[in-house]
Amino acid sequence: MKILLVEDTHQLNKALTALLRRNSYTVDSALDGEEALLFIRDYQYDLIILDIMLPKIDGLEVLKRARRNKVNTPVILLTAKTSVEDKVLGLDLGADDYLPKPFNIDELLARIRALGRRSKPYEDKNEIVFGDLVINENTSSCKCGDKSVMLSSKELQILILLVNAKGSIVSAEKIAEKAWDEEAYSTSENLWPFISTIRKKLDSIGSKTIIKSLRYQGYYLEMKDA
Repeated sequence: MKILLVEDTHQLNKALTALLRRNSYTVDSALDGEEALLFIRDYQYDLIILDIMLPKIDGLEVLKRARRNKVNTPVILLTAKTSVEDKVLGLDLGADDYLPKPFNIDELLARIRALGRRSKPYEDKNEIVFGDLVINENTSSCKCGDKSVMLSSKELQILILLVNAKGSIVSAEKIAEKAWDEEAYSTSENLWPFISTIRKKLDSIGSKTIIKSLRYQGYYLEMKDA
């Protein structure tokens, strides 16, 4: 797997680069947003690890420009910001995952492994239908009528779990465990920003399918009245 690491703190950049290479990853590293965009323009990566607080061009702007240029490489955001609003903003711009600083190295490696598994092409899978939604695993997209929206890998996994439940309640713990793959890092707190982003995406394509929640129980899909 080839990774682009974008982190402006020299010592942390150097340490993470060495650690990733010891774990058999090929790594390019950038120290600011401008350099990151040059790497993204000139090379293809399997994963981008992107700090938000960067000089010259911040990480969210780098992400926005990459997605605008049809770069669909999975992105893990590194952020010192911990509010739900900040996390949702990154997900809305197209991030696949986020990791608050300071973070555990084992957790970072676990997130990389999970995204690496999901970034492989899906084969021999049909479209999944629920109500007015058509979910395509091959393209990681969700369609309602003539409108469609792209889903990140985790958003896709979460929505498929809810669709497969066919309106039954799925606990937050079960969704988090399945979406993150690594039990130690699956928490309902990690789940909430993704649920919020999926809701916005379904609304953006005019779907009447909504994600409902029951306190202390979980989430389920329901068709709202016309």
